[in-house]
Amino acid sequence: MQRRISRIALAFLLLGAWAGVAIAAAPPEPVTMITVGKGQPPQWPIYIAQAKGFLAENGVALDMVAAQSASAATQQLAAGSAEMSVGGMTEVLMGIDHGAKISLLRIETQVPPYSLWGKPALKSIKELRGKIVIVGGATDVTRINFERMAAPNGLNRGDYDLVYAGTTGARLAALTSGAADAAILYPPGSFKAASTGYAHLGELSDYVKDLPFTGYAVETAWALQHKPAVIGFLTALHEGVVWFYDPSHRTEAVDILMQQSNAARDDVEKTYDYYVALRVFPDTGTIDARSIGTLVDAVGQLGVLQGAPDPQRFVDPELMRIAADAQ
Repeated sequence: MQRRISRIALAFLLLGAWAGVAIAAAPPEPVTMITVGKGQPPQWPIYIAQAKGFLAENGVALDMVAAQSASAATQQLAAGSAEMSVGGMTEVLMGIDHGAKISLLRIETQVPPYSLWGKPALKSIKELRGKIVIVGGATDVTRINFERMAAPNGLNRGDYDLVYAGTTGARLAALTSGAADAAILYPPGSFKAASTGYAHLGELSDYVKDLPFTGYAVETAWALQHKPAVIGFLTALHEGVVWFYDPSHRTEAVDILMQQSNAARDDVEKTYDYYVALRVFPDTGTIDARSIGTLVDAVGQLGVLQGAPDPQRFVDPELMRIAADAQ
């Protein structure tokens, strides 16, 4: 009898050990994310989370797919081509306004890391009257931000001509080719403009203090049905942000972005220092009606919303709770 009990106990121990191995061996959940461009500095914490294993440790296998613009990224998310997207938040707001079953999840960058660059002969923003300025899109947050720079310098809509390109690389190419007189750029493209003699006309951070810049969005039904994956992603992202700000990680952080962007080390080092100085990445990045209120109001002023510019209708309370708990 004693031997029989011992055998039964051993069987249970082996079964428990096998179950533990099975649970530990469960593969990470695949998640597809649409990004704007490839190897962009705003996604730095995600690249860190991939390189350091934070995503895998939290049960997420992330596949990042590039789109040409924030508008295209939002359209692909709404069409079901991905579970998540990251980029300008204005496009997500407009998608929700037009009935897309998507939701904002988290702020990616809380400060716009953009600067305005012009042809070498230009000395100030005031000189852009009658000139061509290239921004991200007609309803892109870069347009809203540029107008926040232009107005204090005496320029209103109609005083300049806007053209559009969704990525900094494309806007820098338009500036250097002469197709535009000024372009709104972020690092390392802005450092490339500086090194080749273009005129620095201003920093967006000097003008824009109350608008979150970019954010993460999700397909709502998927997110509510896959809460562990959402929490795992947000947890890994937070770990990536904390790791990024540790000064002892500067060299490795530069290496990680260089592998993704193929940019020059000097430009990436400057970008790292610039991002740290601006505190671009929020520690938590949680979204609620208050945090996006000014952005919703700014989009409403563009005249592109079908419904009222009420921030409450752009947030999902359940997802906001999940995101807050994951921090």
